[in-house]
Amino acid sequence: MDMVSAFFYNFFLTVGVIVFAPLLFVKVILTPKYRSRSMKRLGFALGGKSGVSGSGWPRIWVHALSVGEVASARNLVQELRRSYPQGLIIFSSATRSGESFARSALHEHVDCFVPFPFDLLWSVKRLVSWVRPDLFVLVETDFWPNFLTELNRRDIPSLLVNGRASESSLARYRRFPWLFRPLFNSFQALVMQTEQDAISMRQLGVDPARLVVLGNLKYDAALSGSGAKAGLDRAVLHIPAQALVWVAGSTHRGEEEIIFAAFQELVQSCANLFLVVAPRNVERGAEIAAMAAQRGLSALRRSLGGAGEGSVLILDTLGELSSVYALCDVAFVGGSLVPERGHNPLEPAVQGKPVLFGPHMEDFAEISRDLLAVGGARQVHDAEDLLAGLSLLLSDPAERERTGHQAQELIASRRGVTEAHIALIRTVLAREARG
Repeated sequence: MDMVSAFFYNFFLTVGVIVFAPLLFVKVILTPKYRSRSMKRLGFALGGKSGVSGSGWPRIWVHALSVGEVASARNLVQELRRSYPQGLIIFSSATRSGESFARSALHEHVDCFVPFPFDLLWSVKRLVSWVRPDLFVLVETDFWPNFLTELNRRDIPSLLVNGRASESSLARYRRFPWLFRPLFNSFQALVMQTEQDAISMRQLGVDPARLVVLGNLKYDAALSGSGAKAGLDRAVLHIPAQALVWVAGSTHRGEEEIIFAAFQELVQSCANLFLVVAPRNVERGAEIAAMAAQRGLSALRRSLGGAGEGSVLILDTLGELSSVYALCDVAFVGGSLVPERGHNPLEPAVQGKPVLFGPHMEDFAEISRDLLAVGGARQVHDAEDLLAGLSLLLSDPAERERTGHQAQELIASRRGVTEAHIALIRTVLAREARG
């Protein structure tokens, strides 16, 4: 940011913090998920006065906004560890759920998990001084002016990887070009998923020399994460051995009612159907179980052990959905029948499972288009459409097999995106090492 933009940004940010301080204080004190992380995000109670320990080179700080971005970064982090065994990999996520998932999925490859600072000048300075990165890698999104400006001031190179330019994001960038254009041009490179994403960024005034198109990291992430979790099978989840299994993954409010209604219709003709509902927010497990009970459905909760008789399982746990997709016969990916921008259809697709999703797939527009184009998925637009799509797939094993196979073939054809990203990172770090 230039000095004028920085002044106005920090002026309005400071005023906002002062005005809303009482409300923010109460929210932090009363909400455990905020209380446990806020002090560290302010740059306090970090532990270890000298900062992140270790003398390895390079020190690479990878940041992912939440669970979806962490999943995208998984394969990249693994390859960074292989490429730089003596280096330090530091990882942060802005949300508690993202951090929890990262600690579970990446603990073997990451040297230190750190909080991501609030975008206040003192917080940013303290965290950057504490981590002392040689390279900052931002996965997909989460642009913060003070943070990126501080990296630039210290001559710490930054990369955007798996970048995308959705219509809603572009509208915001166009509304505040004085803020976003300098931020984007502060990156050494902006690695975009598609050529159209790069075109959109050029139209915003981003330096074309900084734009690179390398594809979508989610394809490689899906391939690397396709193995089932050890010990997680139908018996453990109390799913009958002969049942047909429908998994509704990453669901949001407004979708579970549609899913339960469709399930009650489907069991009229498919008596051995078993439903797994995995809410995007696992804290909603009790709410969804109560919703099922109101419909006369016997629902078990995975977080409580899931023992007993029932035809519905609420998967209210983190880190198990991908493995449960491997056990299903058909999958629906949520956040798509309601305007929540959709979730990752590659997780069931890589398992060779037929996938259904709704019309709201903005965050996975490229992937959903690719799957539809090869016949590896079906898009449904409402409750009636969902019921029809499920009825067809559940009644036709050959169609389930064909759809799942097409999806797997697509994913296999996109292999290699991670290696291209690693090659770029090597180039940037080599340039830094030469000074």
